[in-house]
Amino acid sequence: MYFIDVQGTLIDDNTKLPIRGAVEFIDHLNTSHIPYMVITNSTKNPSDEFLGYLNSIGLNIPREHYLDPLMMLEGHIDKTRKIAAYGSEPFLRVIANMGYSLDFASPDIVLIAIKENFTPDEFSQMIEFLLSGAELIGMHETTLYVKSGKRYPGVGAILKMLEFATSTPYSVVGKPSRAFFEEALVRLRHQKSGCEFKDVTIISDDLKGDLVGAQHLGMKGVFVLSGKIRNADEIIPLLRADEHPDAIYPDMQGVLESL
Repeated sequence: MYFIDVQGTLIDDNTKLPIRGAVEFIDHLNTSHIPYMVITNSTKNPSDEFLGYLNSIGLNIPREHYLDPLMMLEGHIDKTRKIAAYGSEPFLRVIANMGYSLDFASPDIVLIAIKENFTPDEFSQMIEFLLSGAELIGMHETTLYVKSGKRYPGVGAILKMLEFATSTPYSVVGKPSRAFFEEALVRLRHQKSGCEFKDVTIISDDLKGDLVGAQHLGMKGVFVLSGKIRNADEIIPLLRADEHPDAIYPDMQGVLESL
């Protein structure tokens, strides 16, 4: 049974179309009745809208096989709390439409999502809020963000920078938080009762942002080179032995052929 990432794993970071083997892999899981959850850190679109897009490009993912951080947010942040949210304009609209109060004067929480062009003034504002006692929360903890062939610091890198700058600890809504993986496991058990983390193989292009945390919970890790990292030598030699994935493939076609 599987947990499967989306960006860089099932769909290309630039074209937003299925990566080689992705459609066929999902079809194989569906026709073979193999339990799986598609677990994405996508936050730019409402959950049903993004899942609808994935379905529209040929990835036949049923609603009960899908989980993203927006679906976890209400359990993580009460709507009575004031939020200074930072990320893309679509993300800010989604948060507002969910009923959260955006406050850039005296927020309770600094909430970070992905954006390729954070400004120095935004970072300065975040720091002032955190030093005034605001809580720091990331929508996820990705290492890198890829857009138009360029790699930018991911939310995880920004969270660590802010933690270092202000000594403010942070929590994470999406991957690789334990709460997110536990919710995915709860939903997986609706497909096969009694399954545990040790029964799950996670497939992702984000080794440090997805796989390492999952492997520490007992999952097997499969690293695909179709997203953030195109050459394993860029990162594998820098990892501890216990952080190495169980397998590495060029893309989902390689995973499919290994079955």
